[in-house]
This record gives sequence, structure tokens and C-alpha cells, in this order.
Amino acid sequence: MTIAKKIETMMSRASWIRKMFEDGARLKAEHGADNVFDFSLGNPNLKPPEEFRKALIEAASASGDRNHAYMPNTGYPHVRKSVADYLSAEQQARISENEIIMTCGAAGGLNVILKAILDPGDEVITPAPYFVEYSFYADNHGGVLKTVSTKPDFSLNIDAISSAITEKTKAVLINSPNNPTGQVYSKESLNELGALLKDRSNSSGRTIYMISDEPYRKIVYDGLKVPSIFSCYNESIIATSYSKDISIPGERIGFIAVNPDASFKENLLGGMALANRILGFVNAPALMQRVVASIQGMSVDVSEYARKRDLLCNGLADSGYEFLRPPGAFYLFPRTPIPDDVEFVKTLQEELILVVPGSGFGAPGHFRIAFCVDDETIINSMPGFKKAMDKYRG
Repeated sequence: MTIAKKIETMMSRASWIRKMFEDGARLKAEHGADNVFDFSLGNPNLKPPEEFRKALIEAASASGDRNHAYMPNTGYPHVRKSVADYLSAEQQARISENEIIMTCGAAGGLNVILKAILDPGDEVITPAPYFVEYSFYADNHGGVLKTVSTKPDFSLNIDAISSAITEKTKAVLINSPNNPTGQVYSKESLNELGALLKDRSNSSGRTIYMISDEPYRKIVYDGLKVPSIFSCYNESIIATSYSKDISIPGERIGFIAVNPDASFKENLLGGMALANRILGFVNAPALMQRVVASIQGMSVDVSEYARKRDLLCNGLADSGYEFLRPPGAFYLFPRTPIPDDVEFVKTLQEELILVVPGSGFGAPGHFRIAFCVDDETIINSMPGFKKAMDKYRG
């Protein structure tokens, strides 16, 4: 035995992810990368905005005496102020730099939050479908992830969340726009959720936090706006990153924002500052902090993703696939024509199409397509998608 039994168990639970990489590498080696249509990863394919390139050059060229020194665990004060000023307008709240913590992406931010708030056995509720790694993040800090169903259109099911709340519930973790469905939760449903959590917190004497994972906030279509959670519930926390909206996932830069009206704000912020350090992140990358400070609000040309979405949706609809046209993010989550989504994903692999089974997101009977790919990948995959559907429809 060379590794922990717990990690071995986690690896077996995540084996389908490893298998996807392995199958993709095998198919590309056998048939050539250009002949394999890989929709498996949400890896943005658009170039970062020109403003990012300019800010990166300027930050890298700066010669300040303290540019590479230690900084506060929470990040450079001037960077946090820049984030807070922009976020105040976005969230319709008066946010100061003191409510911001710069992090190593949204994943780092979520782990910092959960480290700060969870005691062993505490429960975190999340609507399914959900990002697969949430269960690991909760487990990292002694917590337990509980999933609840959503409505048929993947919108929030408040009754299901209410039924799942127990004396061990510490947080409800939402992701909007959602990975893998692209659904955006409405203002009305978030207000309902906030009212529910307020009522249950008051009746139990135990604060239940609303945590919003928002890396896709700026990737929305058809004039839609993502509602502010800060206006829905005081005990709320945002974790987000710049990975998707400016196409820099490899830079691992993001932030946490705590609602300025949170009841135990100072404790939360102090606990997260400590967690940021003892988890080994210590603080977010210095260079990237200086870069994002000057480009708040920037994003890639989202109309490009909207066009890819429509190209994919129109092609799949013509082949008989059923799906929600996603209002946000860059994922499509169609139903499979047979109950066994893993089997259907294998059928698509026979057509050299790589997608992810919905079972991995807590939603069997579906599969996820990441359409942040070249147009040619979408166009050239359509005959294979049709052939796979015809196999079962016929």
C-alpha cells in the first residue's frame, strides 16, 4: 500500500474522469487529434482580451522594490479595493476591500471558505447536477456533501432544499450559471432560498450560509443578467475566478467576497485569511493580482460562445436530441436516448466524440458537452452525433 485508503477510494469514485483522459489520448493517438471531437473539458478556447495582454506586460515590466515580497494573506490592498469597487456595482452592495480575499481561483476560494466554516460532520447542500469536485472539497474539511434534486429545467427546487436541511446543515452551495447545465437561477428563486435559510437559521440558532460559485457569471446570453446573491440573503459568500471570463484558467486567480451585512463578518474574514495560509495557498499569485487589478469587468467576446451554442444546439436538435438551450456558461446537457448515459457516451466514442456522462454530475440519463471548442469541431462532429442517435432511435 503506497497511498491512503481514503485517496484510493476517491480515485475509484473519480475513475470515469481518468478514463475520459485515457480514452481521449488513445483515440487521438490512433486516429489523429484533428479527427477526434473532444468536448470533454471546459477549457476556454477564446483568446484573453487585449486589455489582459497589455496589463500583463505592464505588470511584468514594473520594477517596484516590493513587487515580489510577501503580502497580506488576503492579497494586495489596492487589488482588493479595485475588486470591491467593481463588485459593489455588480452586487448592488457597498463592498470594501476588507470584505475581499484574493485566492488561487474559485476552487481555492471554495476550499478556504469550507475550511473556515465546517466542523466535522457538518453538511453542505448542493443542487444536482453539480460540479463533481464539490464532494471532495467538502470532504477535505470534514464536511459531507448532500445533493438535492432540481426542477426538470434544472432550476432550484426550494422544497427539496428545505427537506434536506437538518441540524447539521452549515451551507447551501449553488453554482449559477451552472456547470454542467448552463442554467441561471432566477432572482425569485434566490430570494426564496434566502428567505428559507434565514427562517431555518433563526429557528435553529445556527447560521446557514449561502455560498455562490460564480466563475461563469459574465458568460450569459440573450441579454440575461445573473442576480446578486448579496441582495437575497445577508449570510452569503461568493467564490469566483477570472478563469472563464477572460480565458486564463491556468493562472489560478480569483477571489472570495463576504456580504458586508453578514452577522459574523469579522470572524469569517479572519478564519478565511488563516485558512488561505494554512491550506498552503498563502495568497494568490502576485503577478496575476496586479494584472486583474486594472482590468475589472473585462471579458472575452461572449457573443462567440453564443454563436457556438447556437451552432451546436441547432445541429443536435436536427438529429433529435432533447436539451435545455443553456442561458449561460459554455456547456450543453442533453438527455441520452437510453437510460444508461455511460453506455451512450461509449457509443459516441465509437464516433470519435468525447463527452462526459451525466452520472458524474449526479444526473444520470444526460451527458455534458463543453462547446468552448473550435467551430470545426462542432460542425465535423454532427454526423457522428446523428449516427449515435439513429442507432437507438431506429
